[in-house]
Amino acid sequence: MSEKQGNRAESPRSEEEIRLPVDEHVEEEVSASGKKVRAKGVYLLPNLITTGALFSGFYAIIAGMSGNFEAAAIAIFAAMILDGLDGRVARLTDTQSAFGVQYDSLSDMVSFGLAPALVVFSWGLGPLGKLGWAAAFLYAACAALRLARFNTQVDTVDKGVFIGLASPTAAAIVASMVWAGHDAEIGTGLGVVAALVTAAAGLLMVSNFRYSSFKKLDFKGRVPFVMMLAIILVFSLVTIDPPRVLLVIAIIYTFSGPAMWVWTTLRGRQKAAAPSAVGGAPEASAEDAVQEGDNDGQPSGSDKH
Repeated sequence: MSEKQGNRAESPRSEEEIRLPVDEHVEEEVSASGKKVRAKGVYLLPNLITTGALFSGFYAIIAGMSGNFEAAAIAIFAAMILDGLDGRVARLTDTQSAFGVQYDSLSDMVSFGLAPALVVFSWGLGPLGKLGWAAAFLYAACAALRLARFNTQVDTVDKGVFIGLASPTAAAIVASMVWAGHDAEIGTGLGVVAALVTAAAGLLMVSNFRYSSFKKLDFKGRVPFVMMLAIILVFSLVTIDPPRVLLVIAIIYTFSGPAMWVWTTLRGRQKAAAPSAVGGAPEASAEDAVQEGDNDGQPSGSDKH
């Protein structure tokens, strides 16, 4: 009897496995009461947006291989917009999950790691031969290292800063460069410049420069009226010449990290030098007092007592 019951208990599971050839995703998450529960399935809305970003990156690769570099660059920027939305939508709708974090990271690798490297190689690095594909591979490898480091440090670093240039910004530099010169004749000189820009963007991703993440901005709160005017002004400038204006904005943000590092280093040296300069006079006077005390044949502190 027990064997029959055991077979009956196992039969629904075997039938379910036959009906569903793909295993169901199960992960632990913290419920509203603070207890860990096992949740089955994935959240649709944020992962749907992430899928859109992944598709945009994939389309950028296909468009770049076909020689449609303008569409490839625009697709990378579309992936940037969608990548910025999925995390915020997940936080606003309380649909964050470990699956979403990993899926978003893999999507970023395609959209901001492989897509910019392959698009810029098809656009201007191909004629350079080994130097061209080495620069493209360096960018892709640095993007993978940057994402891996971010995933391991996401719970330990300040949420308001990025350690190293964020992969979407690095992709924006490369994509806007390709977009601005999509109809230009690529020679050796322009190819070398593109290789240097691509390699520099990759190395900045794995640097220790700190960049503002803008994650602490309160989109639900009130802002000064002049802030809305500034945003409208930025949109107006972008519409004048999108690729070049976006390239300038990306370059300014990219240089903000090294500039802040130089500023912090100089201020640190000034603060370190200030106490020694202030404390130098009392030390000299103390030495003089010791010498005077020795000359008088009395302890140096006798006058103070």
